[in-house]
Amino acid sequence: MAQTSSEAGSPVAGVAGRYASALFELARDERQIDAVAASLQQFDGLLNESADLMRLVRSPVFTGEQQEAAIGAILDKAGITGLGANFIRLAAANRRLFVLPDMIRCFNRLVAASKGIVRAEVTVAERPSDAVLEEIKASLRDVARSEIDLDLRVDPALIGGLIVKIGSRMVDASLRTKLNGIRLAMREA
Repeated sequence: MAQTSSEAGSPVAGVAGRYASALFELARDERQIDAVAASLQQFDGLLNESADLMRLVRSPVFTGEQQEAAIGAILDKAGITGLGANFIRLAAANRRLFVLPDMIRCFNRLVAASKGIVRAEVTVAERPSDAVLEEIKASLRDVARSEIDLDLRVDPALIGGLIVKIGSRMVDASLRTKLNGIRLAMREA
């Protein structure tokens, strides 16, 4: 299947990407991108907090009507309204709730791309202080020449240093990697 030019440059794909792209275009046309993003973020927070809600979203056992009714009640109780709520209801009506977390991630990527925000994943051995974290963000902003959405991960196995991923680029300056390199060099010598 051939991709259109808008799909070829899009950071999203598949069912989740198509739904997210349609929502993004509608939100952009209605000048409600931030409001929709806030609604989806609020619902995503509810999903992450409630195992029961996650089960409702992911389980094929519930009928479409049961999912629609439950999601409608949750949206009303949480005060989620507007395009974001209508989108979530549409996903329920179309029996696509199981893809909703991916749809939300795809929508967030589209929003970030439209605002020129670059996503960076930084893995460190231990949680850095706020000052060090700000230095990392500033350095990444300089390298990317853009605003950065930082995803910080802690992996004690790194021993020290950090691993940075921005798009398809990765820099591994971890102590674990350096020690493995020395170990390998010593074996060859």
